[in-house]
Amino acid sequence: MACQQSRYHSFSSASRLQPQPSGVTIDESFITENKSTQKRKLLQKRRTLTGQFSMGGHLSPWPTYTSGQTILQNRKPCSDDYRKRVGSCQQHPFRTAKPRYLEELENYLRKELLLLDLGTDSTQELRLQPYREIFEFFIEDFKTYKPLLSSIKNAYEGMLAHQREKIRALEPLKAKLVTVNEDCNERILAMRAEEKHEISLLKKEKMNLLKLIDKKNEEKISLQSEVAKLRKNLAEEYLHYLSERDARKILIADLNELRYQREDMSLAQSPGIWGEDPVKLTLALKMTRQDLTRTQMELNTMKANFGDVVPRRDFEMQEKTNKDLQEQLDTLRASYEEVRKEHEILMQLHMSMLKERDQFFSELQEIQRTSTPRPDWTKCEDVVAGGPERWQMLAEGKNSDQLVDVLLEEIGSGLLREKEFFPGLGYGEAIPAFLRFDGLVENKKPSKKDVVDLLKDAWKERLAEEQKETFPDFFFNFLERRFGPSDAMAWAYTIFENIKIFHSNELMSQFYAVLMGKRSENVYVTQKETVAQLLKEMTNADSQNEGLLTMEQFNTVLKSTFPLKTEEQIQELMEAGGWHPSSSNADLLNYRSLFMEDEEGQSEPFVQKLWEQYMDEKDEYLLQLKQELGIELHEEVTLPKLRGALMTIDPSLDKQTVNTYMSQAFQLPESELPEDGDEKEGGVVEILQTALERLQVIDIRRAGPREPEPAN
Repeated sequence: MACQQSRYHSFSSASRLQPQPSGVTIDESFITENKSTQKRKLLQKRRTLTGQFSMGGHLSPWPTYTSGQTILQNRKPCSDDYRKRVGSCQQHPFRTAKPRYLEELENYLRKELLLLDLGTDSTQELRLQPYREIFEFFIEDFKTYKPLLSSIKNAYEGMLAHQREKIRALEPLKAKLVTVNEDCNERILAMRAEEKHEISLLKKEKMNLLKLIDKKNEEKISLQSEVAKLRKNLAEEYLHYLSERDARKILIADLNELRYQREDMSLAQSPGIWGEDPVKLTLALKMTRQDLTRTQMELNTMKANFGDVVPRRDFEMQEKTNKDLQEQLDTLRASYEEVRKEHEILMQLHMSMLKERDQFFSELQEIQRTSTPRPDWTKCEDVVAGGPERWQMLAEGKNSDQLVDVLLEEIGSGLLREKEFFPGLGYGEAIPAFLRFDGLVENKKPSKKDVVDLLKDAWKERLAEEQKETFPDFFFNFLERRFGPSDAMAWAYTIFENIKIFHSNELMSQFYAVLMGKRSENVYVTQKETVAQLLKEMTNADSQNEGLLTMEQFNTVLKSTFPLKTEEQIQELMEAGGWHPSSSNADLLNYRSLFMEDEEGQSEPFVQKLWEQYMDEKDEYLLQLKQELGIELHEEVTLPKLRGALMTIDPSLDKQTVNTYMSQAFQLPESELPEDGDEKEGGVVEILQTALERLQVIDIRRAGPREPEPAN
């Protein structure tokens, strides 16, 4: 009967807690119902359960040695574990049974939880309700502990209510945060659109101004040609009027002469003239003689005063002839200067060609003496990993010397992969600081791509920080930060052995040279800055921002960025960029592809050609310095003499740059270098070969042409 009442009570509770239909939200008033109603229902349930669960009106004792059977096992009545436990209890009927009150409470709780689990919309608040009811039963039954249990329940209920209020208070803030986020995103998009519009307007204005400048230049050229034409016409008109004036004077003189002749003829033919008075004729003769004497005196005066004067027409003709001859003389002088400079350049080229001829001749003799048959490189196809296809890819476009390097790299990389440990080099002074270790060091065996990525990260971190420590110390500290102090030495040996083998890899070879002090890190930094500046200039020339340039624009950008390069060097760069003699200036070039790198850090042929030209220019610069000094490599050179030779071959060098070169060549701080006026012959000296080797380490390059161009 008690079991039937318990099932009935569970069924009534299940009907009350039956889940709502899908899509219907449980009313909050149902969860937080009136306290008086809850208390009344709980009292009614307690009376019912007390009568059912208690044995004779008292709580049943339960032995402590049966504590292994917990009250709540968090198992559903319908689960397999629950059936197993019930079966096990039936199989062992002689065990001490739980109190009936406890079993009924457990069954009631399981049924209530099962009903809540069957609902799809049950909330956490509803899942707490069965536990509240069980706790209320305990509070009512255990009178002695009722105050303590009630205070515990009230404390938890208060905390739950506080948390619910806090959640309700934060809901509007969450909505406000979403609104503010959307507003900020809209404002950012609007600002970007406005900036994009302004940029497009500025580009259009730039194009219009460029067109206006071109138009003005064309107008200027047309006006200059028109002015030259008008000057020419004016000179022709001037000569024409001079000729007309002279002809007019001659014509007037001829007319006067004809008039005098006609008068003389009329006097000679007049018959009545001989019949005039002799006295009158004598007087006329006397007056005529006086006029003749006066005229003769005036004529003598004119001859005396203007005997050395030439006619204006002759003077102007002679002046014009003299001007033409002077222009021809100036032209011939300019041509002579050009020919003289070309002759000097040709003489220098001739001398250099003679030296190269002698050098090549000696090398030819040495090669002929020690030459061996040309190796058959196809034999390497079966030895190199990857077979013939990989060997053909590695050997493409390489000479015998480069193929030897490739073969050595393949052999070295194979041996390196077989090594498990590296022997430590010890703690000697000649050992680099990052390799000072005694014992065996583990070989980490990274791939070539992993080594390249690690070197790139090291360069990025080096360029981002202040260079207060030496490069080897920075490299070891970088490995400690990346892999920890325990693995830093192993990675240092591993990276060192890899970059020492792969000479053909541009990034590895440069990093090895900087790490070993054979090259200053400023060389790498300056080269990267030069490449970045060239890319920026090409981007500025690309008005349409399509990544394309014509060959004419490409040539113009190269000449403006590298004004000291010769036409031959510019031609080499254009050919490395993809230009061919058969190409036209209108062909388009994807200039961005010239600056790409593969996964192993290898640059495109264009950037490699830039690096090769830089190294050739440095070698040529130091060779000119040695030739200007005029001494042998084993002889000593003083600081004033080296400074003077530098200023001679490169007059555009500023004082700071010269001091930097002197400080590197003589290993002196710039503050201890003597001033130009304080330098004395025989002061600071150094072997020339040592000084040139030190200058080879740093970034030394020409600042301007050797001879400054004369001012116009």
